[in-house]
Amino acid sequence: MKQQYLLIDDVEDVGRSGELISVKSGFARNFLLPQQKAVPASPHTLRMQAKLVEERSQKAAVDRKEAEEQGAKLEGLILQITVKVDPEGHMYGSVGTSDIIELFAKEGIKVDKRNIGMNKPIKATGVHQMTLKLKEGVTCGYSLQIIGEQAQQHRE
Repeated sequence: MKQQYLLIDDVEDVGRSGELISVKSGFARNFLLPQQKAVPASPHTLRMQAKLVEERSQKAAVDRKEAEEQGAKLEGLILQITVKVDPEGHMYGSVGTSDIIELFAKEGIKVDKRNIGMNKPIKATGVHQMTLKLKEGVTCGYSLQIIGEQAQQHRE
């Protein structure tokens, strides 16, 4: 049976601070309540809701402004990675989110796995147009250039 809870913090894929949500009791008991992300909905907590919604809207405005500034700096950024390829030009392995996170780290930019708009690893060399998802739904585009490096063949 689902019970109503008032979110105190934003929870990804569940809701934002100040929202009333209905979740299964196990999720609430094992995650939301121990992490202090939500409280059971009651007349007292419902009075808190207006305050939480106001705080969330102020935080959202600040987060959106920061994300837009960061997006403007990153727009058009070109990241390069060199990978090993066979004589026909096919990549050994692929370029995944962890590789892209490392490339951003080398540029001094901290991003998280969920910020990278990538469904599956890239298995082809060349220039790929990518999207970075920032806070409050702000996105920016960047290019990922994958350069092939011929693997040395050892002949004896």
